Amino acid sequence: MLRFILLRSLQAIPVIFVVITITFFLVRVAPGGPFSSEKAVPPQVQAALEARYQLDQPLYQQYFSYLSDLAQGDLGPTFRYPGRSVKEMIMQGLPVTAELGLYALLVATVLGIGAGVIASLRANTMQDYVPMGIAMIGICMPSFLLGPLLVLVFGIWFE
Repeated sequence: MLRFILLRSLQAIPVIFVVITITFFLVRVAPGGPFSSEKAVPPQVQAALEARYQLDQPLYQQYFSYLSDLAQGDLGPTFRYPGRSVKEMIMQGLPVTAELGLYALLVATVLGIGAGVIASLRANTMQDYVPMGIAMIGICMPSFLLGPLLVLVFGIWFE
């Protein structure tokens, strides 16, 4: 089992590298840039911003600089919130996200085990089919549809 986990972890490294590379180049090829908006930015200000964020360098230098920063855990500055880094923004929201995730895991475990026990005691009855149907809907429904639906049900209908 340990060998399997190590092998899968080693296989993930090239996949992550390819995803990072494709993402980097797709963002650079996309029209516009991080400083293009509705307001026209003077050319000297745009040149200063590009120099500050190393966007005036050749693409290969930007790429290797990006990889070096990623390897050191530096995700760069945010363009939306000047003076803050992406890492700071993530670390600010991480405790709340982890707490919500743990509560969701606890609720799902308790409800899942409870529904599973009831379904096993009452095989081929309504107490078996209803939890199985709800579980199948939850598994099969895409998360971008299930999320807003759950917000609607529990956030609005069950105020």
